Order: sequence, then C-alpha cells, then structure tokens
Amino acid sequence: MKWKGRGQSANVEDRRGRRGGLGGIGIAGGGIGLVIVIIMTLIGGGNPGDILNNIQGTSNNTEIPYEESEQEKELADFVSVVLADTEVVWSELFTQQGIDYQVPVMVLYNDQVQSACGTAGASVGPFYCPGDYKLYIDLSFYDELEQNFNAPGDFAMAYVVAHEVGHHVQTLLGTNQKVNDLRNKLSEEEFNQYLIRLELQADYFAGVFAHYAEGRGYLEVGDIEEAITAASAVGDDNIQKKAQGYVVPESFTHGTSEQRMRWFKKGFESGTIKDGDTFKAKNL
Repeated sequence: MKWKGRGQSANVEDRRGRRGGLGGIGIAGGGIGLVIVIIMTLIGGGNPGDILNNIQGTSNNTEIPYEESEQEKELADFVSVVLADTEVVWSELFTQQGIDYQVPVMVLYNDQVQSACGTAGASVGPFYCPGDYKLYIDLSFYDELEQNFNAPGDFAMAYVVAHEVGHHVQTLLGTNQKVNDLRNKLSEEEFNQYLIRLELQADYFAGVFAHYAEGRGYLEVGDIEEAITAASAVGDDNIQKKAQGYVVPESFTHGTSEQRMRWFKKGFESGTIKDGDTFKAKNL
C-alpha cells in the first residue's frame, strides 16, 4: 500500500506503556482474536468465563516505561494513515446517505487496555467497543498475522483496521444494537448465526474501504490478495482446524474462511453500503 508521506489521522490515542482495568459490559462489536483465545482455552481444559473475567475485571492504572522500536513506529504511522483513509471513505459514503459520520478513535496499546466495554489483554486481539466509539489494537497482532496465520503484508493489517471500523459503521447505523438486543432472546446457537452475519458485514465494509483505496491509487500489486489471505486466515473453520484438528460449525461466530473472503470481495467489487445486507442474504 502506498502510504508513506500521506496524512495521518488526528484520532489516535497512544496508551502503550499504560495498563489498567475498568469494569464494564463486555466486548461488543467483534474482536478478530477473541474467538482464537476462546478455542485455545477450551482445548487446554480452561474455562471461557476466565476470558470474560480478564476482559471485564478491574485493576489499578499503572505507568510502565515504554520504548518504541523503529518497526513499531512505522507500523503505528501506517495504521494511522489507514484510519485517516477510512475517515475519508466513510464520511463520503455517509454524506451520500444524508447522514453525518462520527469518526472513531483508534487506541494503540500493549499488554492490557481498559475500554468502556471492560479490560482486555493483548491476547484478545483487535476489537471495537461501541460504548466509547473506539477500536483497540495491540500492534503485535501484525506479527501474529504473519507468523501464526501466514497472512503477511501491510494490507493484511489494513484489512484488520478496516474490519474494526466496519463495526463502528454498524454501530452508527444501529445494526450492532439490534443484534445485541437479541442476545437474551435466542439460544446460543441461534444467536451465533446473527454474530456471523454481523462479522461478515464488517468484512464487506472492509472490502468497501479497499474499493475506494484502489480508486484513489493507494493500492499496490498484491494488496487485495493480502487482505483476502487475512480474511481466510481468521475464518472459524480455519482457526478451529488449526487449533484442534476438527471444526464445530455450531460454535462458529465469525464465519468460515470462504464466507469471509467472499464478503470482503463483494464489498470490494460493489463499493456501496446497500449491497452489504448480510442479514437478508439467503446464502452467506
């Protein structure tokens, strides 16, 4: 992605070197790494509730000396440029719908972070909290994508940012709340089907962002393939098969690799909000 020398977002909050907790309502809006952690916990005989305790627990804020490496500085600059690009894209698309786009804030952290949704460790992975309109990213996830998921490249990380911004778009459109309202009305398996559609729509919105990034000449050869590889890598079936050797479709919450790739590509080809209604789609 051609990003160096371009404008960065003013909506980045750097909390690296800080850690602390804040009781809350739990993570909402999806976290790419959260499903991975739950699966690994179950395989190890652990209790998934411990993960939620980690997310929602409380502790005192502390300051830890933090020195940024050159690689981290470059990556921090990169995700800031990507966030700025999403601000332009979604502001334009919302204006076309007669809606004002409220920009989210990106929080960079390491180790642990507090949000309006609670406290999360870096192992949860990137996530979006609708309670404070913020997306939270530990930059070490870039290495996680490359080393553990074989999804290298800067645009693989751009896809991650765009996916979480996609959850912000869903919050502004009221979709997140509608899905959350169903949580206590459906069985876990039934509710998971709505979570899958929520995640696939965020993938679609990430594709919409990529559509406009290409139109503005920001993309380089291989960038879209990097994003598609990343989308495939974080599919429920791929993660479960890698972690335990078999898949349990009833437990899926994010969609299969094929579904995630397909909806990203659909958003990339369409470039519109209206074609991304995963909740009405008969075939995911």
